[in-house]
Amino acid sequence: MTNKLQRLELTWPGKEERFNPEPRILLEDKEKSYSKEVEAVDLLDDKVKPTFDNMLIHGDNLLALKALEQDYAGKVKCIYIDPPYNTGNAFEHYDDGLEHSIWLSLMRDRLEILKRLLSEDGGSIWISIDADESHYLKVLCDEIFGRQCFVDEVIWQRAFAPVNLKKTLSRSHDAILVYCKNPLNFILNTLPRSEKQTDNYKNPDNEPRGIWTSADCTVGPVVTEKLYKIITPSGRSVYPPEGRCWLFTKERFNEMVQDGRIWFGKDGNNAPRVKKFLSEVKRGVVATTLWTRDECGDNQEAKREIKALFPNEKNPFDTPKPERLIERVLTLGSNPGDIVLDSFLGSGTTAAVAHKMGRRWIGVEMGDTVYSYCQPRLKKVINGEDAGGITKSTGWLCGGGFKFYELASSLIVKDKYGQQIISEKY
Repeated sequence: MTNKLQRLELTWPGKEERFNPEPRILLEDKEKSYSKEVEAVDLLDDKVKPTFDNMLIHGDNLLALKALEQDYAGKVKCIYIDPPYNTGNAFEHYDDGLEHSIWLSLMRDRLEILKRLLSEDGGSIWISIDADESHYLKVLCDEIFGRQCFVDEVIWQRAFAPVNLKKTLSRSHDAILVYCKNPLNFILNTLPRSEKQTDNYKNPDNEPRGIWTSADCTVGPVVTEKLYKIITPSGRSVYPPEGRCWLFTKERFNEMVQDGRIWFGKDGNNAPRVKKFLSEVKRGVVATTLWTRDECGDNQEAKREIKALFPNEKNPFDTPKPERLIERVLTLGSNPGDIVLDSFLGSGTTAAVAHKMGRRWIGVEMGDTVYSYCQPRLKKVINGEDAGGITKSTGWLCGGGFKFYELASSLIVKDKYGQQIISEKY
C-alpha cells in the first residue's frame, strides 16, 4: 500500500474542467483614449504627478488578463479586485448569482493569472468579499498563492445602521483577503500619522529633542535580572507590579536616566516611564485589521461619491467602494509610480484613486459601465472636474491620461494600404 501525501485543497464539481481561451490582443481605440497635459508639472509633489501610460480595457477580464500576461507578468505591484460576491441577488449592472461551483472556477482561472502578473518584489493582491464566499475563497487562495503568502484578513465596516427587516443578523462588514507574491520580499507600507495621534506628543520638560510621549516601563513575564528597586528623584522606592519586571537591566536603566529618556512625572515622584520621541519613531503607523467607516468610508459614502459625479443618473451604480477604502489599500500596498491593477473595475473607483495618488493603473471592465461610468469618471479626474473622494486630501489637481483598449482576436491582417486590421472584434 502506497503512502502518498496529498495537499489540502478545495474541490467542487467541474474543477478539472478548464476554459482555454483563444489568444487575444489589445487594440487601442484612439477615439476613446484621453489625455491632458498640464503646465509646471515638475512643481507638483511626486505622489500626485499625473500618469499617462494607463490602460482602460473593455472586455472579458479572463481574456484581457491573458492578453496582459505577455508584457506585464511580474510587473504589477498591487492588485485590488471587488469580484461579484455570488450572493444570489440580481444587480442592474451585472449578474451576481452564479452557481457556487461555477463561481469558484471563474475565480480560480482569474486568480492564477493575477498571481503571475504580481511582482516578486513586494507584490500583493487585495480581494473584497463577504461571508457568503469568503471562507471558500480563502481556501482557494491558499491553494493558488500558498498559505505562506497569506498576509491577513481585513474587516471593513461597510454599513453603520442595522437593517431592521432582517430576521437574523444585519451584516455590517466585508472582508478583504490579502496575499503577497513572495513573503521573503514583502513589507507593507505604514499609514501616515493622524493629527489625533500626533496630539499625544508633548514637551512638558522643554526637551531639546522635541515632542515626546511616554510608554510603560515594565514587561512580563518576570526576568530576574530586571527585577530591582528604583529610587525616584523625589526619594520614593518603586518596584514593578506583581508578575512583571522592568523593561531594562539596572545598568541599562541608569544609562537611560543619564540620557534623559526616563520620565518620573512633573514632580519626580511617579513610577518611571520611557520617553518616545516623535522624531525617532517610525514615520508611520502599522495598520490594524479593523477598518472602520470613520477611517475608510462606507457604502453610503461611496454612493454619494457616485451620485456627485453623475447627478443625472437615475439608477447609479449599485455596489461602488468609497475612495478612502481604496486609498488605504494603495497606501499600504504600493508607492507612486507603481502599477496598480483592477480586473473587476466596476464604476472605476480603483483607477480614479490610483490616478489621484500618482500610481500607474490598468483597469478591466467587461460591461457597458466602462462607457457609462469608468471612461467619463476618469476624464473628470484628468480634467480636474472631480472634487470629491480623496481629491482634496491627496492634493490632486489635474492632468495625465489613459489609453482605451478593446479585445480582439489574435488574427491580424493588413488592408490594401498596409495598415494592420483585425478579422473580428469582440
